[in-house]
Amino acid sequence: MKNFLKISFLFFVFIFGSLAAQKADFYDDIQHFKKLDSEKTPPKDAILFLGSSSFTMWKDAADYFPDKTIINRAFGGSRLLNLNYYAEDLLNPYQPKQVIIYCGENDIAHAEKPSAKEVFKRFKQFYKTVRAHYPNANIAYVSIKYSPSREQFWPTMKQVNKKIQNFMNAKKNAEFIDVTESMNDENGSIRKDLYLEDMLHMKPEGYKIWTKVMYPYLK
Repeated sequence: MKNFLKISFLFFVFIFGSLAAQKADFYDDIQHFKKLDSEKTPPKDAILFLGSSSFTMWKDAADYFPDKTIINRAFGGSRLLNLNYYAEDLLNPYQPKQVIIYCGENDIAHAEKPSAKEVFKRFKQFYKTVRAHYPNANIAYVSIKYSPSREQFWPTMKQVNKKIQNFMNAKKNAEFIDVTESMNDENGSIRKDLYLEDMLHMKPEGYKIWTKVMYPYLK
């Protein structure tokens, strides 16, 4: 009985500790978004960008899509776990016609090394929440890019991309936007020249490629 109580206690400490860490990690980012929304009412029928640093660092995304209204609420370093944790804060203030997600790369590269199945499960949970909030909005997922600095995780990334692609293809009003092949050279190798020195984040040239691939999907 004592061992059972001890194990139960440790389990709850782990769970609540994990949730607290998720909150502490990005609390300031979420408060910043709330401040922006209080200063200026978010436009209706916009395209809402959600996810991690590949979107966060795309600060001039609106300039790449001048005929679209973009609301960028991505926060660097985030995982699908964090999107799920902060889902209400990320979704409630807006009335978008489309939600575009780039997230999952940090989940895969995290120290806990989740399986492709687990990462996919996290995505499905977030998709379900987004759909519940926005029944009529288009939901699109941008494929996980093969960052050179994370080559060891490419096999898992490929599995996750495939799982999400199959899932999105089976859903109505949903899209899977594959940017991977467009970031290769003529020999099918990853173009390292598209990346900054950290071989993780992209240069403007990388975003130009994303723009070309993404534009036909934008509503």
